Amino acid sequence: MSTLLNLHDDDIARYSKNYFRHLAKILDGIDGAEIDAVAKAMIAAREQRRMIFIIGNGGSTSTASHMANDLAIGSRLADRPFRTMSLCDNNSILTAVGNDFGYDEIFTRQLAYQAQPGDLLIAISASGNSPNLVHAFDWASKNELTTIALTSFVTGGKLREMADLCIHVPTDPAEYGPAEDAHLILNHVFVSYMTNHLNPGRT
Repeated sequence: MSTLLNLHDDDIARYSKNYFRHLAKILDGIDGAEIDAVAKAMIAAREQRRMIFIIGNGGSTSTASHMANDLAIGSRLADRPFRTMSLCDNNSILTAVGNDFGYDEIFTRQLAYQAQPGDLLIAISASGNSPNLVHAFDWASKNELTTIALTSFVTGGKLREMADLCIHVPTDPAEYGPAEDAHLILNHVFVSYMTNHLNPGRT
């Protein structure tokens, strides 16, 4: 059962404080070693001029777009920016592939046309079980991409098992709000760290 159900308060000011405390507890439960491993993989991809592809569904689609923007532009590393692409953003491609080949193929088909061995694929998913993400990870593994998952809920689902690297956000089942909050916060952690670590003094 979701802890959010036990946080209810008729006063939204008090409820917001309850929510913030719950989110802080979740964030504190994330393994720092997992964050370190993913950051190192992203930095290596930048140094090697590899692409970082990012995918997700629903709310995670917007996080994928946000992350692609922040790494490429928001990190202010104009001399050598991260090469990023959200595969969620071209509606013509998404609907064409979904219509012609099925929704499970919307990311895999794009990877087949654009990805190279050594590139990174980041999948953002609370459940970790979305078929189109699992299908993309399967393709990526067979084609020598490094797979990174940002997962949540209790187990992290299939993506956590399949991923080369994973950052798991430990929430209760179906806590989509805190899971998506944490994934976006992780994006901002990465971007602020990269900005200062790779280009000290620039903010």
